[in-house]
Amino acid sequence: MPRPLEPVSPAVRIWLGILFFVLFVAAWAWATLGGYVSKTFLADPLTMVQEGYELLIRHGFLYDIAITIWRVVGGFVLAALLAVPLGIVMGTYKPVEAFFEPFVSFARYLPASAFIPLLILWAGIGEAQKLLVIFIGSVFQLILMVAISVGNTRRDLVEAAYTLGARDWGIIRRVLIPSSAPEIAEILRLVLGWAWTYVIVAELIGSSAGIGHMIVDSQALLATGQIIFGIIVIGLIGLVSDFLFKAANRWLFPWSFA
Repeated sequence: MPRPLEPVSPAVRIWLGILFFVLFVAAWAWATLGGYVSKTFLADPLTMVQEGYELLIRHGFLYDIAITIWRVVGGFVLAALLAVPLGIVMGTYKPVEAFFEPFVSFARYLPASAFIPLLILWAGIGEAQKLLVIFIGSVFQLILMVAISVGNTRRDLVEAAYTLGARDWGIIRRVLIPSSAPEIAEILRLVLGWAWTYVIVAELIGSSAGIGHMIVDSQALLATGQIIFGIIVIGLIGLVSDFLFKAANRWLFPWSFA
């Protein structure tokens, strides 16, 4: 038995992760192919693969995937462009934090899906509405988390920089941002995962393309295999983006993983 908090090697971690998926698919196949669950409610793995192949080859599902990725990336980048600078300023200057923090804390509890009727009135049912849903769902979380990260910078580093003659802008540029950058990058990675949940909500209403649109159409046809395939595609894309984000963070900030 492993001891508490005892690390495992990267190879063991990979094999254990694969083992979970193998056991999960095996349990799924046993329940569906064995007749314990009706295929009307849950398609078996073979049916899911077959229907997924037809989606990709005959129904242009790759275009839907590309549209959804574009929406996630677009909305998330817009959120990050506003949230990261504002979060840094809030974490640096306490009066600014006192001014913005109550509203940001209030807004981050508001579900992005609740804004969809208003966003449809304001922006229609086009791409702007979907980007705004992702933006609203991500920006307030990012602002607060970045502000906390910057505000938690070690005070002795700031005092040492002042002792060496640094001015306020130098403190921000040479101490606060470099010290917080690895954690800010990790925050971006985590919130990107949340953005994927918002895009499906945005695509459920008034959308003519995207993974969420395909899921809604499949629901009307009781095509549970297609629904499951769409969900799995989202998970796979998210998993790949997560690994890429981790690799980029390790490359940019190797000292934080030592």
